[in-house]
Amino acid sequence: MGSSFEKFQKRRLISSYFSVVLSVFLVLFLLGILGLFVINSKKLSDNFKEEIAMTVFFKNEATDSTMIAFGEELKTAPFVKSSEYLTKEQAAKMHTDVIGEDFMTFLGANPLQNSYDIHLKADYIDRQNIEKIERRFRANEMISDVVYDKQLVNLVNDNIQKISMWILIISGILALVAVLLINSSMRLSIYSNRFIIKTMQMVGATKSFIRKPFIWKSIRLGFIGGVIAVLALLGTLYYLDLNYPNLKITEDQPLIALVLVGVLVVGILISWISTFFATQRFLNLRTDDLY
Repeated sequence: MGSSFEKFQKRRLISSYFSVVLSVFLVLFLLGILGLFVINSKKLSDNFKEEIAMTVFFKNEATDSTMIAFGEELKTAPFVKSSEYLTKEQAAKMHTDVIGEDFMTFLGANPLQNSYDIHLKADYIDRQNIEKIERRFRANEMISDVVYDKQLVNLVNDNIQKISMWILIISGILALVAVLLINSSMRLSIYSNRFIIKTMQMVGATKSFIRKPFIWKSIRLGFIGGVIAVLALLGTLYYLDLNYPNLKITEDQPLIALVLVGVLVVGILISWISTFFATQRFLNLRTDDLY
């Protein structure tokens, strides 16, 4: 009879520990994902901005030396990330491949122009800078037109500001939820031992002596939950880097390491603080209030 009761108690204790570790892991994993997103948010927005192309079209009288000189100018320009020269013959072939028909057969001539597709650096993708760059290009007499999606540029910049604000708000809410959830799990774990706490106190044990084993146990559980969260985050990073290498999500290794260490520290710290106050509460309760 006693043996079966002990087994039941042991199973209940293991179940309690498992639920604490699971709740700590889930909360810390979500916090870690948010932290990784925050440190990579600028990179993600920059990557999206730099996909916006500006196309510079040249007049038909522009010579090869003019094209080469313009290409050299782009290489030294501080605002250019990359550029690609496209002849009108190449442009005609691309159009033919897209529409599935050679339009020059009935036009009799190639109406397209030689051009440069230019991808600007993210810091220059805003209304003021991009307009200055456009005016600079148009000052060249051999350039016939400069084309880019103005509405998309404005839309991207406006939305990135809004998204950044919401990220900060969500980060604050999730941090609060993390504290509350881990605190609740620890309190429930201590609650199941409230009679043991009071019994120890009644036989003369000091508060610090009673608290110590509970605090060390919660720190261990918080550490285990944190380690599992860190491993899950590393797995997520590996998956993203493998499937989306263009994002270069693992480049900022010091910041990534800081987030992972932060996840581990937060798990331990919240577990310790929650257990301290939970045990303190039951230590201060009268025996009648336990029931």
